Amino acid sequence: MKTYIKKLALIALVFGVIQSCTVEEFSDLNNPEVDAFSESLTRGDLQDLIGGVLFSSRAGLGTYYDDVAVVGREYYRFSSSDPRFTTDLLGGDASVLDNNTFYITTPWGARYRTVKNANIILDILDAQSGSNLFTAQEIEATRGYLRTWIANELLLNLNLTYEEGIRLEVADENNLGPFVSRTEALAGIRNILDQGAMELQNGGGNFPFRLTSGYDGFDTPATFRQVNRGLAARVAAYQEDFTGVLSLLGESFMNMDGSAASLNTGLYHVFSEAPTDLINPLFFALNSSSAGVRVAQPLFLTEAEAGDTRLSKIAMRDEAITFAELTGTHDFFLYTDREAPLSVIRNEELILLAAEANINTNPTAAIAALDLIRMSAGLPAYAGATDQASLVQEMLNQRRYSLYGEGHRWVDIRRYDMLDTLPIDRVERQDADGNTIQADDVWMNFPIPLTENQ
Repeated sequence: MKTYIKKLALIALVFGVIQSCTVEEFSDLNNPEVDAFSESLTRGDLQDLIGGVLFSSRAGLGTYYDDVAVVGREYYRFSSSDPRFTTDLLGGDASVLDNNTFYITTPWGARYRTVKNANIILDILDAQSGSNLFTAQEIEATRGYLRTWIANELLLNLNLTYEEGIRLEVADENNLGPFVSRTEALAGIRNILDQGAMELQNGGGNFPFRLTSGYDGFDTPATFRQVNRGLAARVAAYQEDFTGVLSLLGESFMNMDGSAASLNTGLYHVFSEAPTDLINPLFFALNSSSAGVRVAQPLFLTEAEAGDTRLSKIAMRDEAITFAELTGTHDFFLYTDREAPLSVIRNEELILLAAEANINTNPTAAIAALDLIRMSAGLPAYAGATDQASLVQEMLNQRRYSLYGEGHRWVDIRRYDMLDTLPIDRVERQDADGNTIQADDVWMNFPIPLTENQ
């Protein structure tokens, strides 16, 4: 009974809230609770611990997606209770990004919480090599699964801080690794994915735990490895290793048949309204008020090509809404109810990665991939110029509409050094008293959270 209570204590800690990767809740990896798992980890225990990863990987996602979408001018987030969505994130007047505010501490802490949860399970698995409860293949499969999630979470935090970097080594909170540059971080994340892919390849036919419906089609080591390779292709694109992108896509779940079902095939976070679960944090009912609403940045509508069916991701409001000198006529409506799944990675992105990777070396293949995306959206085949600059612009435009609200626009424009092309929503102007109000800013990155105490 004592050991059982200790195990329950660790599970509770796995679900606990962590505000930075210093994670005080896990101050001693050799404590009795961890030892209890290490000495007698059961399949039920592992299921509970994996549940902690499934839970924490969804925490703070609403703030993360608001961060990248608002800074990237995909939509406005109006909140009468917190004006920082329209001041800090948009650089309103003299506002700057704060290093000790929810919009960085919440997603940053949540992502490192998942990393910590996964690292604890990896430590426990190291003690299971002689166990008769798990096969060597099952242990390898679990390791590969966990490393894939570690890499994904690190990449999301790097997307926020960019050249400020991240910590890669955080398994021992008493000896945290240094902050590394974006270049080193991307290389490290890709190495973690490669190690995970190798473990998944050696992982046999099944995971020793159950997964959610968001893993449909990817719930075995072999099929989940395809997700791992898709994520690695995303990282390779960020590294501008386009040969690597194409190689990795060949091992992913990319499917070029162009059907709507195929484009949406992928890995998803799932939600429910069960008392102990989470709802989709990006859902607001249509025509919500400024107490809480997301409205499309107007250019998403006005710059779209006629007939683009991807405009179904926004919905016209009964009445326009104005808040903080910003006006929206269409609600962001990618997620239509509280239980709508949220994509981690989809086939549509993989096809667009193939287009991007082929622009320099095989423009014909790039155009074919872009045409597949265009025609799936009800648009005619591409008829523009075929020089590199024109194809890059077309690729970025297709990513803008295909991946709208999924966390890519700001990252894409930034990696192509085109932040100055994003709209300034409020230009320099005078208030009623004749005082100058400065124009908005487009930020390159978020600051490292104060809690990191570099």
